[in-house]
Amino acid sequence: MTGSDRCHPLADAAYVQLTTFRRTGVPVPSPVWVAPDPDGGGRLAVITLDDSGKTKRLAHTRRVELRRCDVRGRVQADAPTYRGEGVVVRGEDEVSRVRDAVVAKYGWPARFSLLVDPLAKVLHIRRKPRAGIWLSVDPEPSSPLGS
Repeated sequence: MTGSDRCHPLADAAYVQLTTFRRTGVPVPSPVWVAPDPDGGGRLAVITLDDSGKTKRLAHTRRVELRRCDVRGRVQADAPTYRGEGVVVRGEDEVSRVRDAVVAKYGWPARFSLLVDPLAKVLHIRRKPRAGIWLSVDPEPSSPLGS
């Protein structure tokens, strides 16, 4: 999808509506944080709970659509749609790379889970494992979702 070394147009967005697709083709949008891949190449990183709907849907279809949104997932009518593919990563090193990318962009709010995880272990609180998602998305917008 993207082969350039430049950042994706959505790399600076505070929130992005990540749309994944059910087996039936029904779109399921979710507001997420995205961060550019520090290694370049135009990929975007998303951190999420493993076994979430997003990771389950990406297991059967890698197709994604992204649009700029607000914290509640509301998208402006004229927001362009970017299409691409998402790959879920679960290995400790790869999830750490995704998390580091998100922390580099969002700072303390994203770092919070890094602080909570060791505390949860000490208190014997089981936290759900995290998964990373690498998004390779066309840097040129396509037609709006659903058209």
